[in-house]
Parts: sequence; C-alpha cells; structure tokens
Amino acid sequence: MQMPPPIRTYFSARAPQDGDALAAAFATDAVVHDEGRDHHGPRQIRDWWLAAKAKYRHHAEPIDMTQADGRTIVRATVTGDFPGSPAVLRFAFALSDDRITTLEIGA
Repeated sequence: MQMPPPIRTYFSARAPQDGDALAAAFATDAVVHDEGRDHHGPRQIRDWWLAAKAKYRHHAEPIDMTQADGRTIVRATVTGDFPGSPAVLRFAFALSDDRITTLEIGA
C-alpha cells in the first residue's frame, strides 16, 4: 500500500528509538485525538506516543487506506497489551505540506 511519507513514518516508527522521527512527521500545530484526549504539537505527541507504546506495547498493521473528506483514513489491526486485542482501529489523518496536521484514532 502506497502511504504518504508522514503516514508511513507513523506506522513504521518503533519506540523508543524512533520518537524524534515520529514527532518530525507532525506539523508544529498538529493535534492528535486518542482515548478522549487531545495532544498538541510534536513534543506532546511524541510524549503521548512513547507513553502509549510503553503502556500497551502495541503494534498497528495497516489493512487498507481510503480518502474521505480531505483526510486519509487507514484501518489497521492493533495488537498489544490491552483488553480486546487485537482490534481494528481507524486512523484519520489530515496532511499539509507533507506533515500530519490532525490524527483521530477510534474504533
């Protein structure tokens, strides 16, 4: 599947060594919405991502990708240390200037 480079970085990054590369895929004013909380800017997003990786030890394997309402939607099988694993989650990315500007994660 041919994903835009920042989305490919999001799914291929490994914690903790790729934390800075992951953060660099996000715009300076980016927002991630996950588990009812918002994380703003690359530094908060990096910290959220590293904490989630440490807590859940999860990995997301993309299944398919579509375009809708100006966003790139990736469905992925997420496997890790959480109830209901594995689960198929929806990752809705908005991009601008080859950076992720918003990411919403949900079922």
